[in-house]
Amino acid sequence: MRRSSTPLKRSTDHRMIAGVVGGIAEHFGLNVTLLRVVYVVVSILSVAFPGILVYLLLWIIIPGGSSELAAPAT
Repeated sequence: MRRSSTPLKRSTDHRMIAGVVGGIAEHFGLNVTLLRVVYVVVSILSVAFPGILVYLLLWIIIPGGSSELAAPAT
């Protein structure tokens, strides 16, 4: 697992809902699909890991990708 020199941000390329898991996978150089599968399986199998709440918190905490931060063209 290699850590990217870029800051952690939500993915604009690998997004299913908000790009949280895609952004984490890009930042650490992991396979996006594999990380999604692991996240869902752990969320389903573990009562102590409320996957939806964690995802929503990360959605709020992790800043958006570059295209989300750009001002709209007028």
